[in-house]
Amino acid sequence: MQRREFVTVAGGMLALGRTRGLADGRSARQSERPAAGPPDRPTALQEPSLPPEVFARRLERARGELKARGLDLLIATPSTNYEYFSGYNPGRSERLIALLLPVAGAPAIVCPAFEVERIRRHSVITELHGWEEQEDPHALVRETVRRLRPGSRRGTIALESSTAYQTFRRLGAALPGWKFEDAAPVTERLRVIKSPEEVALLRRAIAITQDAMAATFAQLAVGTTEVQVSQALSREMEQRGAPGGGLVQFGPSSALPHGGPAGPKLERETVVLIDCGCRVGGYTSDITRTIWFGDRPSDEFRRVFNVVHDAQTAAMELGRPGTPCEEMDRAARQVITAAGYGPFFTHRLGHGLGMDGHEPEYLVEGNTTRLEPGMVFTIEPGIYQLGKFGVRIEDDCVMTEQGVEVLSQRAAKL
Repeated sequence: MQRREFVTVAGGMLALGRTRGLADGRSARQSERPAAGPPDRPTALQEPSLPPEVFARRLERARGELKARGLDLLIATPSTNYEYFSGYNPGRSERLIALLLPVAGAPAIVCPAFEVERIRRHSVITELHGWEEQEDPHALVRETVRRLRPGSRRGTIALESSTAYQTFRRLGAALPGWKFEDAAPVTERLRVIKSPEEVALLRRAIAITQDAMAATFAQLAVGTTEVQVSQALSREMEQRGAPGGGLVQFGPSSALPHGGPAGPKLERETVVLIDCGCRVGGYTSDITRTIWFGDRPSDEFRRVFNVVHDAQTAAMELGRPGTPCEEMDRAARQVITAAGYGPFFTHRLGHGLGMDGHEPEYLVEGNTTRLEPGMVFTIEPGIYQLGKFGVRIEDDCVMTEQGVEVLSQRAAKL
């Protein structure tokens, strides 16, 4: 890569450190962001990385939600919701693993007998019941429910939303007196407000992601493919102790919001978009940067980039506790529409962020939910002109009592 190319590419990333974390000029508290570098134990990413008291609070809050909603029991199969309560996600297969949390009393896990020790070592849940390969695991669930809710032959169970339909049918057959409801109202309410411990893990993931992105942009060279750059990005994250990766799009491919790695080889004087994230302690980052690879950005790219940047700033400055999610979307969309690019902003402004890359709350027209302190979300306006190029700028934010705090380092305007 020529020296002039490197300066143009890297500038979009290095300038991040020169911007403030908040759109209105308040400090982003950079001193609180962990230094980028591999953790002491990369393998600890699959261990409960939060202290036991965090999980104790989660279980107690869950019981409160169950009681308030007239629910008797929550059942979760392996998922981020399962992990949220237990500290470990053993993975889902054809063999049933289920966490049972009663409205009162200690939770229990039903799992294959040969998995008991593995799950015990990694989970904060101490009561485990194993079933042998020749046994019906759903019958063991029935017995465990009766043990957790003695004297109850009927009631209402909140079933984790992503549970396989086949599992739902078999649980229903094993528990004929019980009614099943979607557990989403319970789990979403619990997870939408992040604790300081959760935000700390997100900060770590964000710092690693931005370091890995900067290193990847610095490696861009004429003739490389989107797949090769994507592989380099994953390596950079892995070297920093966190699994991750993302989308890499060159030129016209960047006009597809979720375009796949099938574009042409990289040429000079073109757009490069990278949308990526990594996981730390079960929590994921999600950041997008769009840069110009070459000597000097075109006038059109500069104009579009700055409109997107202004749209992002408008939403960040608007956001306060109590702001409806849809108003955030409207603020950014108004800027893009006023600049004449309204039809090219084709997706919502942002989404919640935590253990899942996309989770509630969503910053989109029609969502009247009001933002609360502790909510973490992306703000990612974009302009996509098919056949030409697209620009998206995505940053990760947390709502505080004072307003939006940007957890990532914003890109500078061109």
